[in-house]
Amino acid sequence: MEPQRSPLLEVKGNIEVKRPLVKAPSRLPLPGSRFKRGPDQMEDALEPEKKRTRGLGTAPKIATSRPRAPALTTVPQTQGQTAAPKVPKKTGPRCSTAIATAAAPSMLGGKKPSKRPAWDLKGQLCDLTAELKCYRERTQTLDQENQQLRDQLREAQQQATVLGAERRTLEGELARVQAQAEQGQQELGNLSARVLELEERLGTQESLVQELQKEQLGLQEERRGLATRLEEQERRLQTSEAALSGSQAEVASLRQETVAQAALLAERGERLHGLEMERRRLHNQLQELKGNIRVFCRVRPVLPGEPTPSPGFLLFPSGPGGPSDLPTRLSLSRSDERRGTLSGAPAPPTRHDFSFDRVFPPGSGQDEVFEEIAMLVQSALDGYPVCIFAYGQTGSGKTFTMEGGPGGDPQVEGLIPRALRHLFSIAQELGGQGWTYSFVASYVEIYNETVRDLLATGTRKGQGGECEIRRAGPGSEELTVTNARYVPVSCEKEVEALLHLARQNRAVARTAQNERSSRSHSVFQLQISGEHAARGLQCGAPLSLVDLAGSERLDPGLALGPGERERLRETQAINSSLSTLGLVIMALSNKESHVPYRNSKLTYLLQNSLGGSAKMLMFVNISPLEENVSESLNSLRFASKVNQCVIGTAQANRK
Repeated sequence: MEPQRSPLLEVKGNIEVKRPLVKAPSRLPLPGSRFKRGPDQMEDALEPEKKRTRGLGTAPKIATSRPRAPALTTVPQTQGQTAAPKVPKKTGPRCSTAIATAAAPSMLGGKKPSKRPAWDLKGQLCDLTAELKCYRERTQTLDQENQQLRDQLREAQQQATVLGAERRTLEGELARVQAQAEQGQQELGNLSARVLELEERLGTQESLVQELQKEQLGLQEERRGLATRLEEQERRLQTSEAALSGSQAEVASLRQETVAQAALLAERGERLHGLEMERRRLHNQLQELKGNIRVFCRVRPVLPGEPTPSPGFLLFPSGPGGPSDLPTRLSLSRSDERRGTLSGAPAPPTRHDFSFDRVFPPGSGQDEVFEEIAMLVQSALDGYPVCIFAYGQTGSGKTFTMEGGPGGDPQVEGLIPRALRHLFSIAQELGGQGWTYSFVASYVEIYNETVRDLLATGTRKGQGGECEIRRAGPGSEELTVTNARYVPVSCEKEVEALLHLARQNRAVARTAQNERSSRSHSVFQLQISGEHAARGLQCGAPLSLVDLAGSERLDPGLALGPGERERLRETQAINSSLSTLGLVIMALSNKESHVPYRNSKLTYLLQNSLGGSAKMLMFVNISPLEENVSESLNSLRFASKVNQCVIGTAQANRK
């Protein structure tokens, strides 16, 4: 069988076979060629001869009467034809003259005609006629050759057309074959990629099979181990079933004991509740025996840079039991230089003795002070309103007693953070008995008979005109401050944050008595709500901790400078509210029908903490300096009047 040939090779073979059909190029011009010349161009070929004749003096008109011969041209070599001998040619209108002069010798037998003389015009004309005849014969020969070449050209063009059609067919087939080849290559690439992917998956599956085989071996080992454990558990189960039958009787006995214990527990719960109620009653009775209005006196220590008081200026006499008794008395001596004896010697100092429920000398710490009032603070959890306020002149230590010192030192914490820590601790202990407590704190100040919220933040900071004291609701005895923040608290850190914010917002000013003096009454109130869900009991009471403004008279506390008038107005407002506080306490002590609570914003806000169902404690803070003896005596005398007041038995707010 003959091997199949490529289409490109077949086309190449056809072209090589048909190539000899193209003949050698002819010098005759092709139809439409740009080298075709007419009689005018032939006449131009005779121009040299005319010039020669003109040079001999002959008439030039003879040459114009000659007939014009057809021009001779050369045919350019076509593509694919064999190369013909090159004939020298010149491109230009004189080309035919060169051809005629070159061919003339051959037509005359190879002999060059002798040059006729210039006067032999007839001979020259004959020569030209003969030459023209030769050219005409040559032209006929060339026309015949040209016709043959045109026939060959026509055949070659037809053959080229056929070959072009075959070429286009083969090119289409070649393009189709190439497209098929490219598609095959693409499919081959896809199949190769698929093979690689399948090989990779095969490797993954093989590794997975190996892992599964290992896992199967492990599971078989685990199954054997579990089977062994199952047998062991079955043996233990049999043993346990045997023990269970013996335990069921014991369980029945324990259930009977549990029922008895539950009954005993309920009985003890009732007894514990009764004991708690009795504790509260005795606790309240103890507080009543101490007095529903108690007064403590605290003397601050001498600060660095202050003069040391003279010996005997402040004395703390011992009680009936001797030095072991807690101090309750204070003796202050005052010398008057304006008084004198008959001999001219100064009069002896006058001694003033005061007695209070408790006196704290300068060396007493914050923990010792709070230990004395811890039981009173606990009464707030039992449902009794409690009010503790610090009274005294500027710089006597009222703010230190209530809030503590700066720096966060636990040793100098004031009564407010200590009281709340104590309440949180007791509330947690009572939670084991079924009581749940919630605490809501507020902190306001009363400055020039205007209530300000010390816990305000943002744009409301320092705007006191928006706060007013109102009833919580129609028919309600509870008082609330409008537009003030009431913040639920449950831990000490939240209380510390509130105290820090209030300390920044409180109104202070420089006075002659103190560089930074509180010019307002600050009232910290903690609303306590308790509930015993199992017994349906509820209780609620406020705990009010008040830091009063300085109680000095106008002249000692008056500051010089542009703010003198403002300090004067502040002092008048402070003294007016403190006088109203004393009048309210006296009215309560005398059981008067009208108590002037509304005469001051301070007493109106503390109305529910000053009445007959409340427990009050006043700290009178005094300075140890002799220069402040006048203000100290005024504070001590006011505290003595309050200490002599007796208010009726307090009633717990229970539901």
